[in-house]
Amino acid sequence: MPTIALVQMRMSPKPEANVRRAVELVEEAARRGAEIVCLPELFRSVYFPQTEQAAAFRLAEPLDGPSVATMSEVAHRLRVSVIVPLFELRAAGVYHNSLVVLDATGQPVGHYRKMHIPDDPHFYEKFYFAPGDLGFRPTPLPFCTIGTLICWDQWFPEAARLTALAGAQMLFFPTAIGWHESEEAAVREEQLDAWITMQRSHAIASGVFVAAANRVGVEGELTFWGSSFVVNPAGKVIAQASRDREEVLVVECELNDIATQRHGWPFLRDRRVDAYGGLTQRMLD
Repeated sequence: MPTIALVQMRMSPKPEANVRRAVELVEEAARRGAEIVCLPELFRSVYFPQTEQAAAFRLAEPLDGPSVATMSEVAHRLRVSVIVPLFELRAAGVYHNSLVVLDATGQPVGHYRKMHIPDDPHFYEKFYFAPGDLGFRPTPLPFCTIGTLICWDQWFPEAARLTALAGAQMLFFPTAIGWHESEEAAVREEQLDAWITMQRSHAIASGVFVAAANRVGVEGELTFWGSSFVVNPAGKVIAQASRDREEVLVVECELNDIATQRHGWPFLRDRRVDAYGGLTQRMLD
């Protein structure tokens, strides 16, 4: 029964301060028994894709840069696995919205690049990030096998399904999602409900745990809504954080629930894989 933790945090304009705060929250998670800790998307900085600005490329770092190097020491010291999102500098002019999975010795054992890149008002990620090219591959850990995706990926059933089919028992979504300041209250509630509903549907359809770690606070024109949560394979939200406070959400996950759910609702058994070729097309004209 692995114990996981989601770090929900508020970001400052100073990257070093964000990394220090993340270390403090990972330490809290470890004290509370966490074995796997997930940080929010792009936790080292404020959410810079709200605008298109070349200066923001200076925030990018290689895979052995400050985010991973610092968290590697922390993972080793605390004997916990850590999911570390980062703005990856792959080469001059080639950047990704990525993450690295560190095991409890601090060694990198997984690497994922965000596959789906949004381009919406105040979410101008296509200016910064090339689409991921590593596919949907899980990361085995001593406690369980995890799948890692990032934010916008969580709206695509195919991403969750393929990661689960590859053996993931838990899907982790480091996230940066929030409301535009101009949006009405009713619209905000609809968006939050849709976000939670999508993650619940992934859990039910594939019989896996799903965990989403969001940020909180006002940054520019966006208010990040927090609400980090964990869903069990039956689609039940078993833990959820507040909308406006930093929190460390620590949750025990009973892996036997996966088999129980899949035996009762054998969606994977009854899939008609011979009839799904159209899914590889943009539209069926």
